[in-house]
Amino acid sequence: MRSLKNLFSKYSDSDKNLEEAIKNIFGFSPKNIAPYKLACKHRSVVQADENGYKISNERLEFLGDAILGSIVAEYLFKKFPFKDEGFLTDIRSRIVSRSSLNNLSRKLGLNQLIETQKEKNKTITSIPGDALEAFIGAIYLDRGYKLTREIIIDKIINCHIDIDELISTEVNFKSKLIEWGQKHKKTVSFNLVEEKDYNGKFKIYTIEVVVGKEVMGTGKNYSIKAAEQDAAKIAWNKISQE
Repeated sequence: MRSLKNLFSKYSDSDKNLEEAIKNIFGFSPKNIAPYKLACKHRSVVQADENGYKISNERLEFLGDAILGSIVAEYLFKKFPFKDEGFLTDIRSRIVSRSSLNNLSRKLGLNQLIETQKEKNKTITSIPGDALEAFIGAIYLDRGYKLTREIIIDKIINCHIDIDELISTEVNFKSKLIEWGQKHKKTVSFNLVEEKDYNGKFKIYTIEVVVGKEVMGTGKNYSIKAAEQDAAKIAWNKISQE
């Protein structure tokens, strides 16, 4: 299998344009353009090489996801020294959610750098956010953890994320759970298992949320919507702890 260095050995005009874009977005010049070129390549545009390998940005996305999660966790841990684990987990989840990363990618302009066959991927809503994670992985490989941490805190969190607003905004756990399921290719379903009438005055609805084939949470409330949120919150907390 060819190395990334050999794969991107030629420094073309497009490389120079990408280098300039990275400098404008993140405030530094790459030492090695190769991982950033790879970060731009969605799997839909990648052709297999002579050995049958398809080299896209998915591995960089995996790396960037782990690095982003750890840096955000450390940032919140230090910013909120008296908050419990549940609070920290919730805010971190909101920051690194797929919808949040998609929005951040568009704000930064990364979505304009992504190579993808858009007509074939209209239903794939995670492409911008995936690319942001891939770029974080590329920065880490090129410039190391220290600069990656500075970029995430100074250029992303401090510039584009209002932590106070996140805290004050009510969480839609059902949406978060469905979004997580889409990213991890897990089916998420909400099933009405009981509807109990109390003398015609009110009803209590019982909802189970099933992730894959496992019941992950049960909620009871006066409306189906509220019961779904209760069940989703239980399921989300279990997933976050895992």
